[in-house]
Formats: sequence, C-alpha cells, structure tokens
Amino acid sequence: MGSETGTVGFVKMLVADGERSARFYEALGFERTQSEPPFIHLKWGDSADVYLVATPTGSALQGRRGLGVLVGFRAGPGGLDAVIARALKLGVEVDGPTLQPWHTREILITDPDGYRLNFIEPA
Repeated sequence: MGSETGTVGFVKMLVADGERSARFYEALGFERTQSEPPFIHLKWGDSADVYLVATPTGSALQGRRGLGVLVGFRAGPGGLDAVIARALKLGVEVDGPTLQPWHTREILITDPDGYRLNFIEPA
C-alpha cells in the first residue's frame, strides 16, 4: 500500500458501496489507480493514497463513521476553489471556507458514508 518512493501514509475507509464512493471521490478529483474488490485504490495527486474497502456482505457498521476524525488533504492544483467547485457540481454541501488561526484556509465535505474530508491550503 503506497509506493516505495511515494507517499508513506494512507487511509483505509470501510464503505457501504465501493463503486458509489469511488465515483464520489473521482468527481472531487481523486484518481482511481486500482480496483480489486473489496479494495478500490485512489490517489490525491502525489500526496495521498486512499483505500475504499467494501464492508463485507451481511455486516453493517453501526453509528457514525469516523466520529471525531477529519481525513485531511492539501487542496493541490487549482486550490481550494477548484475542490469547492467540484463538490458543488456534485450537489454536496461544503462547510467553509474557513480561515484558521494556524494560517490555513479550509473546507469540510462529507462523503456518502459520513466520513468528513478536510481540504486545506495556505492562507
């Protein structure tokens, strides 16, 4: 997971419907690099690997996903405004942009499974 020379960290998220989630992430600008059920590997530029993992048939995750966790990404090419435009085109609510005291401009977007995605850029 993750290439030997590329990113070191990655995130795996259990999702109810891998294809639905992958389409959502691709519309935000993620690139699908591999699909081997139950995994779908996505990349956010050269800076992040995301693995969507289909919840096993017959099992269900209880409660809110990722409660208290923000999955963070640097906005990348086009900046935060490009991410906002793609999210709005998807019909997804965008929380922000907010200027933070740590000198970033940030938004929050919630994915179809309830995970909170935090996109940031320098302010």
